[in-house]
Amino acid sequence: MFKIAIQPGWHIQGTGAESSSAVDTSLLLRLLASIRESGSIAAAGRLEGLSYRHVWGLLRSAEQLFGTPLLEKRPGKGTRLSHLGTVLLLAEDRIRARLSPTLDSLASELEAEIRKAVAPERSPLRLYASHGFAVAALVDWINTAQMPVELRYRNSTEAVAALARGECDLAGFHVPIGPFEQDAVRQYLQWLDPRKHVLVQLALRVQGLCVAPGNPKRIRALGDLARPGVRFVNRQAGSGTRMLLELMLARDQVPQQAINGFDSTEFTHAAVAAYIASGMADVGFGIETAARRFGLDFVPLVTERYFFAVEQSALDARRLDDVLAILKAPGFIRRLEALPGYEPVATGEVLTLARAFGGRPGAQPS
Repeated sequence: MFKIAIQPGWHIQGTGAESSSAVDTSLLLRLLASIRESGSIAAAGRLEGLSYRHVWGLLRSAEQLFGTPLLEKRPGKGTRLSHLGTVLLLAEDRIRARLSPTLDSLASELEAEIRKAVAPERSPLRLYASHGFAVAALVDWINTAQMPVELRYRNSTEAVAALARGECDLAGFHVPIGPFEQDAVRQYLQWLDPRKHVLVQLALRVQGLCVAPGNPKRIRALGDLARPGVRFVNRQAGSGTRMLLELMLARDQVPQQAINGFDSTEFTHAAVAAYIASGMADVGFGIETAARRFGLDFVPLVTERYFFAVEQSALDARRLDDVLAILKAPGFIRRLEALPGYEPVATGEVLTLARAFGGRPGAQPS
């Protein structure tokens, strides 16, 4: 069994007279992150197996390249990052949040190609879903169980459409509870056939407004997004989160064109949160887990159910037994419970479309 990982990386090189000077950016960022946590240069060095003198030399070289300090020493209180040091770590967060889903998908595709050459008789579980924390937790458990998996991060509508074309085994999508449920469901019923498809519930999760720590702009409702001086960062068109936001804005009669930054988009919840944490926006619409991971405050607005759509025939053939067992495992349930904003309700339960959505009119393929 093997795993392929593709990690984003960036390099900092001097220019002009300093063109020969280069920074080991990966090591520098790890050291800065350790200093941020521990307040100690020596402790950061121990984690990397480096002496204090070596670490100090690396930091001094980087400071000379930038022409400004990376650290601030506080007598009796240890060391903290300067503004530049903080900016560098926030930049790393943004890079990873924006690129990791694409690189993870590519790594999974390469794995599938190589595995097909090595063991063509063992087919991977094909999982298409938008990038999210519960889905990532499930993939971790699948990998730990050494089950071959082909993961492709796609928005909810793309995932469900791929299932209808026979391109995947599980398609992740989310549906709000309440007045927007039927509008959202109608989008997915273009591809879901109640005679062919069923749903497996993953969890409940909360979506809302991700705001800067302390919520300095006092953003409490969607109407506040149109206030002067409020900078917004959006999700990409076609994502389930963007679709939900547009439904909610229409209900509240908030014009999209009145929102500063409505056309500024990111592809994941984490990227939205990282964008806000970097100070480039004041607010975004997303899940609580992302907000908490980046030290943001959160204003809850709506609860959703997250499902995997699957073919009934795959269940009948017992091809999904292993992943269903993971979903129901107590350890996996505890993992979901540890994610802020997620609640493992009916996790692993198989539902017909009619049962999931109340058998209301419109629950037919179109």
